[in-house]
Amino acid sequence: MASTNNQAVLDWVDEQIALMQPEKVVWIDGSKAQQEQLREEACHTGELHKLNQEKLPGCYLHRSDPNDVARVESRTFICCDKQENAGPTNNWMHPDEMYPKLRKLFNGSMKDKALYVIPYSMGVVGSPFAKYGFELTDSIYVVLSMAIMTRVGQEVLDALGDSPDFIKGIHSNKDINPDERYIVQFPEDNTIMSINSGYGGNVLQGKKCFSLRIASHLGKQEGWLAEHMLILGVQNPKGEVRYIAAAFPSACGKTNLAMIIPPAGYQKDGWKAWCVGDDIAWIRTGEDGRFWAANPEYGFFGVAPGTNVESNPNALATTHKDTIFINVALNLQDDTVWWEKLDKKPPENALDWLGNPWNGDCATTKGAHPNSRFTSPITNCPCVSPEFENPQGVPLSAIVFGGRRAKTAPLVYQSRDWNHGVFVGSIMASETTAASTGKVGVVRRDPMAMLPFCGYHMADYWQHWLDTGKATENRPKIFNVNWFRTDENGEFIWPGFGENLRVLEWILRRAFDDVDAQVSPIGYLPNTKDINIEGIDLTEEQLSGLLNIDKDLWKEEVENIREFYADFNGKVPAELWAQLEQLEHNLNS
Repeated sequence: MASTNNQAVLDWVDEQIALMQPEKVVWIDGSKAQQEQLREEACHTGELHKLNQEKLPGCYLHRSDPNDVARVESRTFICCDKQENAGPTNNWMHPDEMYPKLRKLFNGSMKDKALYVIPYSMGVVGSPFAKYGFELTDSIYVVLSMAIMTRVGQEVLDALGDSPDFIKGIHSNKDINPDERYIVQFPEDNTIMSINSGYGGNVLQGKKCFSLRIASHLGKQEGWLAEHMLILGVQNPKGEVRYIAAAFPSACGKTNLAMIIPPAGYQKDGWKAWCVGDDIAWIRTGEDGRFWAANPEYGFFGVAPGTNVESNPNALATTHKDTIFINVALNLQDDTVWWEKLDKKPPENALDWLGNPWNGDCATTKGAHPNSRFTSPITNCPCVSPEFENPQGVPLSAIVFGGRRAKTAPLVYQSRDWNHGVFVGSIMASETTAASTGKVGVVRRDPMAMLPFCGYHMADYWQHWLDTGKATENRPKIFNVNWFRTDENGEFIWPGFGENLRVLEWILRRAFDDVDAQVSPIGYLPNTKDINIEGIDLTEEQLSGLLNIDKDLWKEEVENIREFYADFNGKVPAELWAQLEQLEHNLNS
């Protein structure tokens, strides 16, 4: 059993015990023996189902309530003293109103239940990046998932010592009432409270709650960046490993890029790719003036449907042991799991994600929920970076933004300078598809892929980016990519997946000034000869088309950006307005 003499921690835990009135209190020590005991208990209560231990060792299935299967942005709040500091992209309520509301809901919420105290670290324990927190929960699923997603237990308590500097988090499943579901961040108090949800994205508080919403606020105060970014190391034939951080809105291939497998020809020449992280990057300026990035997480919380041996073999391999699967189908034939597009052989004798009998007829009923998940240790990943646990992080050579644009954005372009790069990140967007909305081509802005996750006013966040860049001359260069340009039939032109390394090669050559580029109205574009298309079904003419700038479409883009910026209450930094004016000037000249 974990123990601490930290009076600030003990007083806070006692206060929460008095509020929630649990039957017993269990401190999580991080030991394998304690975790195994909790798994057995969860299987006995039905919270977990133990899978085939020969085929999937250490793996379990968990089903959340059918009304509780995804993040709920409408029930997610940033509560600070002034509404202006939360900004127009966050739901806000004053702490003096929200705290009583939540305390009323939490009052007695753990009667007849156990309260689990989880001490956890975001980042390598003891590293310059590390931040420590506690989550108090009544869910064994949360305990076991946090033990995958973060570093938990006695070593965290030892590293914290007597310091009162920790993030306070409480969670209760209570009765999973969606009308009283709240996921609340109090950034000025370093506090997180979530209730009436059991779904990972709402209740694994180390995920978006801490690592982005609270951490982005901490980063603003302390002079660093908390970003919704993958971190990838690309090793060239000389053995040099260079690192990029990249942000994409959902459905733009972020996880696939984080675990990219180089094309066969590149592998033959000695290229390798190393995953440092697939979702979160904490970025600090080092003593050398470079940007250093670390992944504060310890696991993957990945979307299951669509993950297969063709789309992302590294992700699939990662799930084969010590994984908790959420809301996927259970194959009763051999006690394994299945989800849509795992393969073309859905099980005929199965239970769907709701636990109902299912015969594999995907046309009638989905076996897995579209947002079903897997929670797996990063150390399972075949391409995990040797630098994953480096307490100093890794030095960034490039930052990459992206989106899904059918005609507007080229395959790749480079920003002219840091301020222009921040502008490029601030206007990040994807176009909707018919499958998702019924309307095609509606532009949805998602600046730096942080729209739902920034813990304060987004215009202030952009200013923080600008200020961070001013503090050093040794900044990474900023790029934008778009794998999703389409032809006249609506088919993707660029092959994507592993072939994206061809674009990363150009990005990294530009980062080290190893190749020239051509000036365009929107930034620097590659010369077609500098993108290697040998071995893929793409002509130089098609590549040239992928790099083409349609000025009329970009003029429409200028108007759309102007409308978007107008939503931020006059707080958009002057530097970004100047970049927009420069873009308009370039398009008209």
